[in-house]
Amino acid sequence: MTCNAPCTRGPRLPAIDARTATRTVAGLFALALPLAALSQPATAWPVKPLRVVVPFPPGSAADAATRVITVRLSEQFGQQMVIDNRSGASGNIGADIVARAAPDGYTTLVGTTSTHAVAVSLNEKLTYDPVKDFAPVTLFGSSPYIVLVHPSVPVATMKELVAHAKARPGQVNYASAGNASLAHLGTELFASMAGVKMNHVPYKSSALSVLDLVAGRIDLLFGTPAPVLPHLRAGKLRALAATSAKRASFIPELPTVAEAGFPGYSLNLWFGLFAPAGTSKAVVERLNTGTHKVLALPDTREALALQGLEPAPTTPAEFAALLRAEIERWRKASALVHRAN
Repeated sequence: MTCNAPCTRGPRLPAIDARTATRTVAGLFALALPLAALSQPATAWPVKPLRVVVPFPPGSAADAATRVITVRLSEQFGQQMVIDNRSGASGNIGADIVARAAPDGYTTLVGTTSTHAVAVSLNEKLTYDPVKDFAPVTLFGSSPYIVLVHPSVPVATMKELVAHAKARPGQVNYASAGNASLAHLGTELFASMAGVKMNHVPYKSSALSVLDLVAGRIDLLFGTPAPVLPHLRAGKLRALAATSAKRASFIPELPTVAEAGFPGYSLNLWFGLFAPAGTSKAVVERLNTGTHKVLALPDTREALALQGLEPAPTTPAEFAALLRAEIERWRKASALVHRAN
């Protein structure tokens, strides 16, 4: 080339053949993949099955409610929801597993009053912190306990039960799903209010305690609705009262414990979804929104009502506030029980 005016020639670049060009483009593409992954929106989640830890055995109230919800939630997310029953220590074993899980949204916990409010009030050496180690997602709802006796026990009201227990101090056997379970603490709270002494018989699960109540091997049980309602409807058990502040919608003819002569008494088992602390806000919101949609479905509400669970979804912030209030409530209740005993 001839320059008619002064000009500067740049350095001669080496020729690039087609193979080298292809490799260069491929290398740049490979470098771009991690950056693209980092910039993916939250809508990319979930891309694999989700594990839901239920810290109680199959057939328990928490397990039954979770199965109703997760089968529909899997349709919302397009991924399988795998239930992992990790029972033991009144739910504390399963809760501890999720507290230590990766905060990626793929492992969640169905926490209850027992695991997140009662446990911390009874155990100073709890292996997890119910507030610091979890990100509350949403409350599922709550259910009362039903005060039940075997038909051989000659009582039909709560006042008759108290009179029966006072005449036999330490001889009335009552069951619970284990030491430090909500049923254990709730029954002891009632006993302290009524001024009676009864004998506690702990079981490994609520389902096992119901079977022994039906068989007549124990006298009394504050039982969750799901495992006891079939036996109650079959006439194998006698119901005395519900422990909720208001009458339960699934058995409205049954008075509350407060109505039956013990004002101020109430006991509810709530269920809710928790993720490990550090889970992204976007994933928590997706779990919350999906669960709310499921709880709004008429067939979900009907299925949960059959188990005595009344849906009551919340925002993560509302659930966190409820958790703090419940911890304080059960700290006071457990102190009252300890003083009475």
